[in-house]
Amino acid sequence: MSDDIRLKTPLSESDARNLAIGDFVYLDGQIHTGRALVYEHTLNNGAVPPIDIANSCNVQMHGAPAGVEDAPGEYRVSSIQATASFRYWRYVGDYMERFGIRAIIGKAGMDQSLYEDVFAKHGAVFLTTVGYGIAAKYGRGVTGVEAVYWQEELGLPEAMWVLNVRNFGPFIVDGDCTGASLAARGVAQVNEKFREAYAKLPQHILKRFGEVDDTLAEEVIADKKVP
Repeated sequence: MSDDIRLKTPLSESDARNLAIGDFVYLDGQIHTGRALVYEHTLNNGAVPPIDIANSCNVQMHGAPAGVEDAPGEYRVSSIQATASFRYWRYVGDYMERFGIRAIIGKAGMDQSLYEDVFAKHGAVFLTTVGYGIAAKYGRGVTGVEAVYWQEELGLPEAMWVLNVRNFGPFIVDGDCTGASLAARGVAQVNEKFREAYAKLPQHILKRFGEVDDTLAEEVIADKKVP
């Protein structure tokens, strides 16, 4: 793992391609938030953001800030944490291509096939948040709210927030531009112990997990099958 890396947004392609899994990253500049409704609003409904994302805030965070509107158009953020990113796998490629995204901040990670097929293709990285319970720490990296878009259409939590950030982090590079995945390495190590652990569980417990005999059967996450 490298020393801490501090980058300024908008990120360049070389910024992203110089990162490797395990790097610790801090950000200065602007980022924007996006969850399911932002993806649906832009990609399915054809809504066009009123900003040039690629040249201003081309880092997207899967999450919503704990923010309030103190007065019309005046917002305050106390904390922010990412949500699980695997839920958005179907949107990421199109959004990345359309808006020039160089990094996505989320929780945990995404499937390695997405890193190989999408992130590597577009020269982008996935940055995962560090553990739980430090939303206030991330919130201290938010120096102000530049704008909130589509509040009326999507509601305040699901709206697109454009945040000014300074020393925003730490984040760990989970997926880099080569298609490598830090999480996948850990999963591979854990999987070696699965069959041994499952063998000790009684059948009625396995049935609650949706399995009976085959501990290596495919599981269905959302509407995508993952081995």
